[in-house]
Amino acid sequence: MRRILVAGVTGSGKSTLARAVGTRLGVPYHEMDGLYFSGPNWMENPQFATRIGEIAATSAWIFDSFGYPEVRDLLWERADTVVWLDYPRRVIMPRVLRRSLRRTVLRERLFNGNRETLADWFTPDHPARTSWTQHGPRGAEIGARAGDARFAPLETLRFTRPRATATWLRTLPDR
Repeated sequence: MRRILVAGVTGSGKSTLARAVGTRLGVPYHEMDGLYFSGPNWMENPQFATRIGEIAATSAWIFDSFGYPEVRDLLWERADTVVWLDYPRRVIMPRVLRRSLRRTVLRERLFNGNRETLADWFTPDHPARTSWTQHGPRGAEIGARAGDARFAPLETLRFTRPRATATWLRTLPDR
């Protein structure tokens, strides 16, 4: 396990798990949204695909995403492991709502100085709305990719409960 994607819907805990796995295995963790958004006002990074390609060419990495469309196939072709957090909505929605509320109220800085605002809660791409609407489609796409012959011999670890994920994490060596 040296090239790892932690996949799942928004709010499933991808970043938290990716960071923990990276620490335990000594694998560099890369925050996908931090690379995608390069400046204020959620400005997209024009060098995003190039930068992801550079990282994907290295011998070890972990991303907290199954990949933005422009880099998705590249990452799936180069990964050796996908850790799929396939939790039900009843687990994910409270998480994403608490996280967004905390970020909004505390004005937490996110990727390259961006912040979630009250106005963002009413946009179609707010994390809570994205998590709700993409839950089924995202799971179906991850499942289809996991079974796609193009991405063999990719190992897919699918977790449907946070407790199972935590148990698995404890089995990893601590470096």
